[in-house]
Amino acid sequence: MGEVDDIRSAPLTPRPGAYTPPISAPPSQFHSPSLSRSPLLTTGDHPETNATKTPKRSRPPSRFITPLGSPLRKVLHLTKLDPQDAWLPITESRNGNAYYAAFHTLCSGIGIQALVLPVAFTILGWAWGIILLTLAFIWQLYTLSQLVQLHESPETGIRYSRYMQLASATFGEKLANFLALFPIMYLAGGTCVALIIIGGSTSRTFYQIVCGAACAASKSPLTTVEWFLVFTCAAVLLSQLPNLNSIAGVSLIGAITAVGYCTLLWAVSVAEGRLENVSYDPIRAKSQMVRVFDVLNALGIIAFAFRGHNLILEIQATMPSSEKHPSRVPMWRGVKFSYALIAMCLFPIAIGGYWAYGQQIPPNGGMLPALYQFHGEDGSKFLLGLISLFVIINAVCSFQIYGMPMFDDMESKYTTRMKKPCTWWLRAIMRAMFGYGCFFVAVAIPFLGSLAGLIGGIALPVTFAYPCFMWLKIKKPKVYSPIWWLNWGLGLLGMGLSGILIAAGVYIVIDTGIEVSFFKPH
Repeated sequence: MGEVDDIRSAPLTPRPGAYTPPISAPPSQFHSPSLSRSPLLTTGDHPETNATKTPKRSRPPSRFITPLGSPLRKVLHLTKLDPQDAWLPITESRNGNAYYAAFHTLCSGIGIQALVLPVAFTILGWAWGIILLTLAFIWQLYTLSQLVQLHESPETGIRYSRYMQLASATFGEKLANFLALFPIMYLAGGTCVALIIIGGSTSRTFYQIVCGAACAASKSPLTTVEWFLVFTCAAVLLSQLPNLNSIAGVSLIGAITAVGYCTLLWAVSVAEGRLENVSYDPIRAKSQMVRVFDVLNALGIIAFAFRGHNLILEIQATMPSSEKHPSRVPMWRGVKFSYALIAMCLFPIAIGGYWAYGQQIPPNGGMLPALYQFHGEDGSKFLLGLISLFVIINAVCSFQIYGMPMFDDMESKYTTRMKKPCTWWLRAIMRAMFGYGCFFVAVAIPFLGSLAGLIGGIALPVTFAYPCFMWLKIKKPKVYSPIWWLNWGLGLLGMGLSGILIAAGVYIVIDTGIEVSFFKPH
């Protein structure tokens, strides 16, 4: 109450010679890289006047404006804080908690790409499939913990609220744009395109399951493009929620439906039993070179199953943070809970799906088309419809969290130029343009899902390599210490695997071919 009384006792008339900053930032935005980005006010810009000043009583520093690191307090009076972060959807609200973090992480960490894991087992076999899936899970969980700790720096007081900000601080702006910009933009925008393809095609399947014979008799059923458009309209409508914290309930629904359809898919497949003449012998190509590239493509599929690292810093940015209560503590609690559930989804669907279908599992789509193909006639229509409905709802919810970095980037360009926040109608137009732009790409390139191995190689460094190099640059562990060797080894191995997997993905596409059908979605 001492601070409140002190503030209330301040005179209402301005003192002579006092300077009032033209722009003020909300207290929650004082942990931001914008400190170094836009020093709008320094002591040299506004020299003090010679007017007599009324002596000011010293007041204790408010905890609401105390930066994270103590060195920053010494220079706070020299720096004008950039309020731009208070206008952007990722950092607009900082009242998140461990529950919100778990909802977002679970919704972004489980996706339709996990249903392709049994396809990798057809190349690797039982032993190597399980071993490599386990190693990849441990590896990505380690790099995830690094990102959580690197989000805020106790030494400088800076919070890196976006993956690109941390990459720029580590590698420099030019190198960060070269190394990380395209993978991050694909993991955001490209995932939204894939979600439209999956959500639209599954909507058509769900309609056929529910409608039954009446759909076959219909003279004018909706085309695939029209189903894409129906899904896009629903996603764009839901995308009008203002910021990342406001979609916590949406992420919760997406997380529940993701766990639901993953569990139902492997449970129904196992309950129906193995197919006749099922084989578990790894597929062997005729030449040694093709065999090697097949194995590498399978590794790319496993790498592609782990996603969401490009959103971890953004999710953590929605939490309040202080020296006594850093945001990494509740964030890590939410991550541990969500990844325990993710493991209980990924491993059963990979092992159970491969056990049920063996080499007969469809290479495009994995578990979902396998269920329709082998159990569509004799299986429960209710379960088939429920799984399809869960996939549609999860796709709509995942679109929101993966689209949020793109919304943030578009609004950032506007606020940087105009020096003011976006109006509600301009924000709505921007998000609608993004959604329907993704719809256009989905119609133009409907075979995007066939490039899972290639895309996994491109996006692999964001998950497996870059966090190791960021840790080395920022934390500076002792040279030649075990943690130093571990991060260098994992980082170099991740970069090497990325290059090899990209080459293997390109070779597989050229050698085996894919059904290229521009503007002709099936």
